[in-house]
Amino acid sequence: MSAGAVHAQAPRPGVAAPQLPAEDDLDLDPMPDIGLDWPDLDASDGAPADQPDEPVEPPPLPVLPPEGEAPDATPPAAAGPPPESEALATIDPAAPLRYGVTLQGIDEAADDLFRSRFNQLSVLKGGEGERANIAQIRRRGESDLELLDELLRARGYYDSRSRLRFGLDGGTDPRIDVILNANPGQRYALSQVNVSGLEGTSPLGTDLRGLFAVKPGDPADTDRILAETDKLRLGLSEGGYPFADVRDPVLTVDHQQRDVQLNLGVNTGSFRRFGDIVVNDDAPFDASHIAVIARFQPGDPYNQSDVTDLNRALVATGLVSQVTITPEEGKDDQTVDLAISMRRARPRTVSGEIGYGTGEGARIEASWQHRNFFPPEGALTVRGVIGTQEQSIIAAVRRSNFGRRDRVINAEVGVANINQPAYRAVTAGIAASLERQTNIIFQKDWTWSLGAELRISDERDFYGSALVERRRTYVIAALPTSVIYDGSDDLLDPREGFRLGGRISPEISLQDGVFSYVRAQFDGSGYIPFNDRVTLAGRIRLGTIVGASAERIAPTRRFYAGGGASVRGYGYQAIGPRDINNDPVGGRSLGELALEARFRFGSANQFGIVPFVDAGTISPDPWPSLSELRVGAGVGLRYYSNFGPIRIDVGTPVNPQPGDSRIGVYVSLGQAF
Repeated sequence: MSAGAVHAQAPRPGVAAPQLPAEDDLDLDPMPDIGLDWPDLDASDGAPADQPDEPVEPPPLPVLPPEGEAPDATPPAAAGPPPESEALATIDPAAPLRYGVTLQGIDEAADDLFRSRFNQLSVLKGGEGERANIAQIRRRGESDLELLDELLRARGYYDSRSRLRFGLDGGTDPRIDVILNANPGQRYALSQVNVSGLEGTSPLGTDLRGLFAVKPGDPADTDRILAETDKLRLGLSEGGYPFADVRDPVLTVDHQQRDVQLNLGVNTGSFRRFGDIVVNDDAPFDASHIAVIARFQPGDPYNQSDVTDLNRALVATGLVSQVTITPEEGKDDQTVDLAISMRRARPRTVSGEIGYGTGEGARIEASWQHRNFFPPEGALTVRGVIGTQEQSIIAAVRRSNFGRRDRVINAEVGVANINQPAYRAVTAGIAASLERQTNIIFQKDWTWSLGAELRISDERDFYGSALVERRRTYVIAALPTSVIYDGSDDLLDPREGFRLGGRISPEISLQDGVFSYVRAQFDGSGYIPFNDRVTLAGRIRLGTIVGASAERIAPTRRFYAGGGASVRGYGYQAIGPRDINNDPVGGRSLGELALEARFRFGSANQFGIVPFVDAGTISPDPWPSLSELRVGAGVGLRYYSNFGPIRIDVGTPVNPQPGDSRIGVYVSLGQAF
């Protein structure tokens, strides 16, 4: 190696490499030690003795006197001092002063990450809001000079030399201008990039050398080199190499030639496929059930993303408090086994809720759940409600991941006494369903549900102009089926895309004879983003019942509209035909429209305001009637938490019916649609 060359080691193992900051997050890790062994510097100018081209010196500027000494008021001979020197000489060295910090000479070398990192680590910036005397300010500035040069070297400016300058804003309360003036010099480039151990392609056809994108001629940027090294490690673990060893990169810096040589050693190990799953003895379920949850099969190429997904899915069962998944040698050098250690979480939950709603009245709800009552993942839930409009008790069984990931089987039995403005009903029934569910871990495009239910219901209502309350007993069997396509970008807070859903339920009813009908409903919603702060959202819902008249269908099986999840501004189920007591009676058809503009504001767009217009109609005919369309309008507030938006909507009816309240307030988690 030629004279003047030095060796530079990348950060040692265990030292966090500098990372790009997350969005709206400037809480950066300290810059790691670059580990440069610098040659002896010439005492007169600080440059290597054999360095032919030195960075240009910044012009001389006023310098404060040594700490603890009084400023020398005698101006130097020559051309006379700048005005700032005379002003600084009049300041008491012990006086607490305000100061500000300015960086100069780094415009071409620094980006937002560079400046954010400096601001995070700077001693001057850390105390900028507090007063300090001149000696303290100088000590902080000298420390920041070292920081500035270190950050520039990390970007490939190995000849960087910075100087400290001071200025003064006079007045009754003077302010010191602290100027860090950098001369980055020439940026070094990579003359050679030597990577060993990445020859050839993987069995999947991946060019292994292509996983490390650094090449000769690139700037000697430590940040980028470390980022590409991390990408290489990830690419190997994603591509079938669980035991790959990527060593830390080694940089050799030649100051005479102003270039850098990069050496990187890699041992990929053998290409592996998934083998067996091994589970600890105290796990809440065995290896065969974990194989159902996993998105890979034995023999599939090893992929670290699949292992990470399995870890998250195991925690999401609610039965595991901690999971550790470790790749281990398989039965041969072609497979890798997964050793999974799980710590059980408490399986039981007791919860309660007390609330009041203008449409639902007061209610107290309590539930008890055992999430693994029927292993594996067979949850038993008992729920009871006591309220002014509902008293009920329901026992439900839910088996998650039933034979396949995210496939769920449900069964429930319950009794309820319901007292709504539209009807009074005492019901008992059983129901079961098989469904494919979506969730935050894996938001699916298609979900579906197949169900069956049998209910006995004693119901009372007024219908039309009837003066006497009717009481009828129904026996109802139904086969509800639904299919939903979700093309939106978020489950709880969609901002782009659309959703379509259909539900159909053939039903047989026994009441003064046997008759049948079909309930069908279609839902659609769309989301159009204008920018990162504004989204236009719309929704449509259509429903119909064919095969029987509204008067004959049980009140609990008719369509209703109004409320926070329907037409805001109106009470719960308040829209549509009404009886002699001005209470809603429901109908055979449903039509709803909604349009809202979602405006976000705040430093992280964490708040929102949402003006909206909703409309809905209920008709006794099989098709919605526009003549009975009711419109509501209002405005909502949103707080976008890390678990979804919290919404408060306030609406008013535009064309109310007699008896409608002028204001409706609705609070819930998630967007209205």
